[in-house]
Amino acid sequence: MITLLLLSATFAGCGNNEKKETRAERLTGSGNETKPATATPASQTRNILFFGTSLTAGYGLDDPAQAYPSLIQEKIDALHLPYRVINGGLSGETSAAGKARIEWLLKQPVSIFVLELGANDGLRGLSVKQTSINLQAVIDKVRKKYPEAKLVMLGMQMPPNMGARYTSEFKQIFSDLATKNQMTYVPFLLEGVGGVPKLNQQDGIHPTAEGQKVLAENVWSALKGLL
Repeated sequence: MITLLLLSATFAGCGNNEKKETRAERLTGSGNETKPATATPASQTRNILFFGTSLTAGYGLDDPAQAYPSLIQEKIDALHLPYRVINGGLSGETSAAGKARIEWLLKQPVSIFVLELGANDGLRGLSVKQTSINLQAVIDKVRKKYPEAKLVMLGMQMPPNMGARYTSEFKQIFSDLATKNQMTYVPFLLEGVGGVPKLNQQDGIHPTAEGQKVLAENVWSALKGLL
């Protein structure tokens, strides 16, 4: 009798499992039903490399996830697009240092390259001509390694106290390089943030978390068309 009861319980359990599997199959759209959207396999995900200064790195923020590259990743994820953002920002980076560092970051595949570099050159009053040469060298290295990569230039401007001639020539670097290299161009990364106290940290240079949201929108408006 005990044996018969055990066998009955076993068969009953198997029957319940079969019913659960059938329900699970319906939920996942097995058979002829339409399957729901699934995550993109890692092998098919393409990289977007943001290469720049403390503005990109998120200097002074409570959480690196508040920096604009991470906010752009959130927009990408919300649209279920197959892209992964890599934040290659480094505080204090100059164009010369970036030229030396870029090769290390290019060891991983890059589908879209976003260049935010030169602000520290400007704040230090470095040669506009040399900054342009350095930025072109960075672009050349990316193009050589990944000729099919799409390129984005984030423009920068200097405050008036740097002198009218210098600020004008500095601003022109980015549009000239963007045109020369057929890059998608954002004229001024800090548009709507630069000079706005409530959107900047106490140093008046680095955006707050709210300021970073504005930066993300500035970049997204140009970047989304490339995705």
